[in-house]
Amino acid sequence: MNKVVLIGNLTRDPELQTTNSGVSVCRFSLAVARRFANSEGEREADFINIVVWRNQAENCHKYLKKGSKCAVVGRIQTSSYDAADGSKRYTTDVVADEVEFISTRNGGDNSESGFTPSDEGKVSSPKQTAELEEIDDDSLPF
Repeated sequence: MNKVVLIGNLTRDPELQTTNSGVSVCRFSLAVARRFANSEGEREADFINIVVWRNQAENCHKYLKKGSKCAVVGRIQTSSYDAADGSKRYTTDVVADEVEFISTRNGGDNSESGFTPSDEGKVSSPKQTAELEEIDDDSLPF
C-alpha cells in the first residue's frame, strides 16, 4: 500500500505547466512540521514536493500561494534522470489524489467561509451564516 496524508504550508507559489497533450500539472513544495522538537527545543520541518494533475492542478494554482495551508492525500512516486553533467539524479514526489484548501489566497479559513472547490473545477458559493442567539442554561434539556 502506498498512501500519504500530509498537512503543511506551501514554501513557494504553485507552478502550473501544461504537457504536450494539454494536461495541466501543478507543482509546489509543502513544509510539514515534525511532531517533536529537536535537542535545542526547536521544531523542524520536512519539505516535500507535491505534484497535482488536471483540473485540481488549475485550482491549486488559482487558489494557493506561498504560506497557504493545505492537506494532501496521495502516493509517493520516485523517478530518476540523467543530469547535464552525466550524473544520475533521483527525485521523490507525492502525487496528489486530493488537495484540501485549509487557507487560500485570500487568507481565509475555508470551513468558516464555506469555500469548497471541487475536483471538477467548480466553486460553490459562500454559505450564509446566521447570527447565534444566546440560550438560557435553564432551557437546555441536559
